Amino acid sequence: AEIYYAVKANPAPEVLRHLAGLDSYFDVASPAEIDLVLKAGAKPRQISFGNTIKKEADIAYAFKRGVRLFAFDSEAELIKLARSAPGSHVFCRLLTSCEGADWPLSRKFGCEIDMAHDLLLKAKALGLQPHGVSFHVGSQQTRADQWEIALAQAAGLFSSLKNAGISLNMVNIGGGLPARYRDPVASVDSYASVIRAAMRKHFGASLPQVIIEPGRSLVGDSGVLEAEVVLI
Repeated sequence: AEIYYAVKANPAPEVLRHLAGLDSYFDVASPAEIDLVLKAGAKPRQISFGNTIKKEADIAYAFKRGVRLFAFDSEAELIKLARSAPGSHVFCRLLTSCEGADWPLSRKFGCEIDMAHDLLLKAKALGLQPHGVSFHVGSQQTRADQWEIALAQAAGLFSSLKNAGISLNMVNIGGGLPARYRDPVASVDSYASVIRAAMRKHFGASLPQVIIEPGRSLVGDSGVLEAEVVLI
């Protein structure tokens, strides 16, 4: 998988410079994050504007800075992208249940499979490049099977769109890998083995490009905050 670090998790210049030096890619949610990533040494091709709800001025700014990969999950967002980022690669965010996550996102982002199918068809009609799909199984996700469920949905969408004349190339499996705080969590390897098996099961030999957007799993345990309790 290609690592698109979720900048919002920790936008410290030291973190961004270190990751840029390792040839990481970056998931951003604002023009300010785009500027931070570029200043850290990344190239525009290493940036995905992963926020599905963006001001049109921010889309235009990202496009002007060279960003060509954008997320969406609604028709209104797609129309803004067609106007202000013409010809860009776009991916549609799918709705997931987020069961097992400390912080579910199912009421905030994503669309149903049928809607995603129609939107990706519309993306092509608007002159954009339908590139793939994404999902997020919830922040601090403790159930590896949630990725398997989402990948099954993604594979079905790949198939239905291929029958409609669109070949998608990328699956963005989002973030959600847990960081260790006070309680132990499963290793990244244990999640990776489930995800790899699910990819082979649902996509067979025709594996798409895979993007993952770790945030807290990379930096959540990078420091400890110490506080003094004066009174309870």
